[in-house]
Amino acid sequence: MMKTTFPAYRPLALAVLAAAALALVPLIGPRAVVQDLFGILCLLVLALNWNMLAGFAGLVSVGQQAFVGIGAYAMFAAVILFGLDPLAGVLLGGLVAMALAVPVACFVFRLNGAYFAIGTWVAAEIARLGLGQWKALGGGTGTSLPKGTTRDMLGVGPVKEWLGVSSAAASDIVLYWLALGLVLVTLGVSWAFLRSRMGLGLQAIRDNAMAARSVGVDPVRLKALVFLLTAFGTGLCGGLLFIQITRITPDAAFSLVDWTAFVLFVVVIGGIGTLPGPIVGVVVFYALERLLSDYGSAYLIVLGLFGIAVMLFARRGIWGSLSGRTGLELLPLGHRAPDPAPALRP
Repeated sequence: MMKTTFPAYRPLALAVLAAAALALVPLIGPRAVVQDLFGILCLLVLALNWNMLAGFAGLVSVGQQAFVGIGAYAMFAAVILFGLDPLAGVLLGGLVAMALAVPVACFVFRLNGAYFAIGTWVAAEIARLGLGQWKALGGGTGTSLPKGTTRDMLGVGPVKEWLGVSSAAASDIVLYWLALGLVLVTLGVSWAFLRSRMGLGLQAIRDNAMAARSVGVDPVRLKALVFLLTAFGTGLCGGLLFIQITRITPDAAFSLVDWTAFVLFVVVIGGIGTLPGPIVGVVVFYALERLLSDYGSAYLIVLGLFGIAVMLFARRGIWGSLSGRTGLELLPLGHRAPDPAPALRP
């Protein structure tokens, strides 16, 4: 089947229109919708990072909650212990998560397959137990941001005056716009990276590491680079999430279900190894969440059954199956073969 590949400007135009529409939500929608969409956008950031890690680098991690928690705790430490603005703490959280990903990588990169996945989970548990002993941030019971922290956060004052809303609503709007910006940056950087020579090498490693190594691609270097970059993005997202939550505990910050299981669900049902896949997955997840949230634990059962159905009947995910059947490529990652050299005349 012929593939329908859009010109490069069309995905960009669609992204601009979608971003503009989402950016206008705080101006026309209620605060509850802004808070809900903030959570969904953060989930999308986590999904895009995990998809890059597992779908393109072949590193199936079940310990990404480690970097969410580290980013969140670093942000709390920056605010409570050093008196920094929460947004500066978010940036610090991303940097700390990336720095701590180095020793984690030195450990887990010695493992393969299921052992790698288990190793990342063990690293996350070590981080959870270790930060649970940090008495300055409440130990095992956790702590809260000081009163008025979000009200005095950078950007809240101008938004409050511009839109004529309360400080709490202005804080939600600032966080929402930051989450939207983080989604766009993550998506754009992922697409540019995967279209580069390094991205081509990364996909070659995923498909056949031995063959990629034989043509000069260094698997360890490329996988380590992706591991560190996704740790940075995940740490940033963790800091943003817990500014809105305003309270942190080790169990909440390192929740396997919230920050890894739901992320896996989103990526798998959307289409692992594709850029539009996590976007489709998070839309489906949000729709199911809104439809089934009043049914208690039955909501999780239905999510599980839906995920099983997708894995059985659409193994490439919703977007992957749709793209395979229709040939539609919204964010193409293919590379055009070079033109053959002209034959030399005798």
